[in-house]
Amino acid sequence: MRPVFPALWLSTRGTFVLLGLTVATAVASLVPALAFVVIGFAIVVAVLLVADVRLGPARGALHIAREPIESATLRRTAHATYTIENRASIAIRVVLFETPVPTIAFATETLRTSIGARARRTVTRDFLARERGPAQFDALYCTVENRIGLLRRRYRVEARELVRVLPDLSAVERYGVLAQRSTLVDLGLRRMRGRGAGSEFESLRDYQSGDAFRNVDWKATARRGRMTVAQYDVEKSQQIVVALDCGRLMTPRIGTQRKFDYALTAALSVARIAERASDNVGLLAFAATPLVRIAPRRGAAHVNALVRAAYDLQPRFDEPDYETAFADLRGRIGKRSLVILFTDIFDPITSASVLAALGSLVPRHLVMCVLTSDGAVARALESAPTTPTEAYRAAVALSLEDERAKALATLRARGIIVVDVPANKLTVAILDAYLDVKTRGLL
Repeated sequence: MRPVFPALWLSTRGTFVLLGLTVATAVASLVPALAFVVIGFAIVVAVLLVADVRLGPARGALHIAREPIESATLRRTAHATYTIENRASIAIRVVLFETPVPTIAFATETLRTSIGARARRTVTRDFLARERGPAQFDALYCTVENRIGLLRRRYRVEARELVRVLPDLSAVERYGVLAQRSTLVDLGLRRMRGRGAGSEFESLRDYQSGDAFRNVDWKATARRGRMTVAQYDVEKSQQIVVALDCGRLMTPRIGTQRKFDYALTAALSVARIAERASDNVGLLAFAATPLVRIAPRRGAAHVNALVRAAYDLQPRFDEPDYETAFADLRGRIGKRSLVILFTDIFDPITSASVLAALGSLVPRHLVMCVLTSDGAVARALESAPTTPTEAYRAAVALSLEDERAKALATLRARGIIVVDVPANKLTVAILDAYLDVKTRGLL
């Protein structure tokens, strides 16, 4: 902690006292009879100023620190905690200021508190992270006044800290339907069975009317002398690979967030719920080149590491290279997996690239393409145009919507699962789609 020049300055109280002394002096120049009163007033002020300087507190008698924050969640209230120790023999008033952080909004500009003599106090202040990624907290500034309060001491406290702002994954727990479904995942999806679904052997039972003929276990039938059916559960410890497009089409903003922010939140949410289902989860983030590669593994520690590796990913104005990214994926992932691609389709060229890349995965893997529908296109088609500009906008929007519909139809025709919803419903929709894949035994 070091003084800020000028280290000693007038407080608000001191400013008003000196202003009053100035006014009294001006009046005394017009009314000589008041001169002695003004002189007495000036002596009192001088004595108080000297006493204020002597009382302090001195710099060494004060210790201020911000406790480590480490991480915060995007657009959710977090807390900064400060410890203030007063080793002086007088009570003090302290005002704390944070160096402004562009992506952080503090609930209050300053934090004011009083601390008794030889006392220690912990205070907190709320803040809201407005952008995902690293946020650089810098020095603290503080002003200190004693009980006289004519002078203000100003200090700078070195408190540089990099705070990780993580995506908000609370949707896994917050929504009512998801809360119920996540309970099913916690229980191993309650070992849900579909007729003929699943590949993990569970038990044998006698044949019943309506059972699929392909489920008859002929060896068990021969041993037992009666028709016997094998029951299978949905296989656990399956493999999920999340592929994130970090290219140009993910940079536009929808409201206060970019498309990519919605996609990343949904991707990490599905990774979290897949971990609860004991699935192996991997990540591929790419633009013109692969950016992050994490091999599929299971466990909470692995998913936490995955979140830390992806929290500061940012979209860039690159053309994504789907062919190279998925060729790399095919080379690294041998086991049949659920590959979930978060991207967007906006023009015929992009549509063709996505179709070609995903089509190369279909023979071996189950593929899901997750898209964020653009509200601007929908709004342009909400009402009949009344001006040439509106007519042109509607024509462009209609063309884009038609191209998108054709691309989605082609994806579905090739056996690719398509999720196409507005941005604010993306997390819910992808979790529903993942749980549907698990319960139906599609993987």
